[in-house]
Amino acid sequence: MADLFDSSTDRPDRGHDAPRPLADRLRPQSLSDVIGQEQVLGPEAPLGTMLAAGSLGSLILWGPPGVGKTTIARLLARETDLHFVQISAIFSGVPELRKVFEAAKHRRANGQGTLLFVDEIHRFNKAQQDGFLPYMEDGTILLVGATTENPSFELNAAVLSRSQVLVLTRLSLADLERLVQRAEQELGKALPLTGEAREALLEMADGDGRALLNLVEQVTAWKIEGKLDVEGLSSRLMKRAVVYDKSGDEHYNLISALHKSVRGSDPDAALYWFARMLNGGEDPRFLARRLTRMAVEDIGLGDPQAHRVCLDAWETYERLGSPEGELALSQAVIYLALAPKSNANYVAFKAAMAAAKKTGSAPPPKHILNAPTRLMEEQGYGDGYAYDHDAPDGFSGQNYFPDDMKRGVYYVPVERGFERELKKRTDYFAKLRRKRL
Repeated sequence: MADLFDSSTDRPDRGHDAPRPLADRLRPQSLSDVIGQEQVLGPEAPLGTMLAAGSLGSLILWGPPGVGKTTIARLLARETDLHFVQISAIFSGVPELRKVFEAAKHRRANGQGTLLFVDEIHRFNKAQQDGFLPYMEDGTILLVGATTENPSFELNAAVLSRSQVLVLTRLSLADLERLVQRAEQELGKALPLTGEAREALLEMADGDGRALLNLVEQVTAWKIEGKLDVEGLSSRLMKRAVVYDKSGDEHYNLISALHKSVRGSDPDAALYWFARMLNGGEDPRFLARRLTRMAVEDIGLGDPQAHRVCLDAWETYERLGSPEGELALSQAVIYLALAPKSNANYVAFKAAMAAAKKTGSAPPPKHILNAPTRLMEEQGYGDGYAYDHDAPDGFSGQNYFPDDMKRGVYYVPVERGFERELKKRTDYFAKLRRKRL
């Protein structure tokens, strides 16, 4: 398994006459042939700089499927004259790793280094990841790991501290078009598609170069006359499944995009991310809960009705189910996005919590304590309490904080929505309080 790919050919051992997939036939032979990822491969980019300086270190390549992680690793081995070994964390365990490390030690003793490419490296557990450390430190291997998951969450801090994380991005439509042109050159013929159908094909790939080439192979195998339009293409090909992991990066990335679009008062963007999550299979109940959180965190008293709208939409979904109930949730998305925003309550609550922790068990002032017993009366409980309803303006202005505590100001309403009215009230009571001092 460890030496499945030989560094001299960088290709699996196959019969010479066996048909090879288009993606394999178009695999770049040098880093300059790689399409996309200029932010990593450019002359001033991390890999370009490392190779120019002759100081390549261990790497973690983080990015979605089909963007060139394996290809880049293989080409790095070629550029640095290292023996290329590829393993997959899905199929390899401790025994396989030991064999890989032993073989790398022998190569090192004979003067050749090893670039160990570990696909899906996040699948290894902590103990297995720890096993790489001594061989990385003594130079037995140069580790290049590939992962579709956030390394910050999935990889040991020790491995990360000895590696540089490089972020690879999904291919743009322009990148995918270049890839199609390269495929047409390899195949010796143009795709039988209209311009609109060609664009639809690129979109079907969803930024995945490998998926695009598989689609191209399917299209070129059809026996058709003329050119297919979008409808003809769509009837023959299914759109690639959306990349969405309800417990992984895409889940957190998309809910962050939805939340920030609502906070940014953009109903169209908010609806888009809401729809993306539903299309990916997200539980509408999770979205209902998150929308309610947005209402209390980002809108608050700017529009006190907002959280009620969310709760009503949530209940409507529970009664109707999908897909009709999702319309109620989308209505809440629009309402929240267009509601006046205020996090004054959120900020005030955090500040009050911090003050409560700091002051510990400081007691309330005695004048606001009840005195149900004679002993408590003798201790001065309730002495001097001013009954606010007896004041002409219904406001006594007394101190309600602990005696030794400086008065705190936590709630500062904004000049938006309903809080504009609340600000008038807080300013009014602050003015009265100053008169009572």
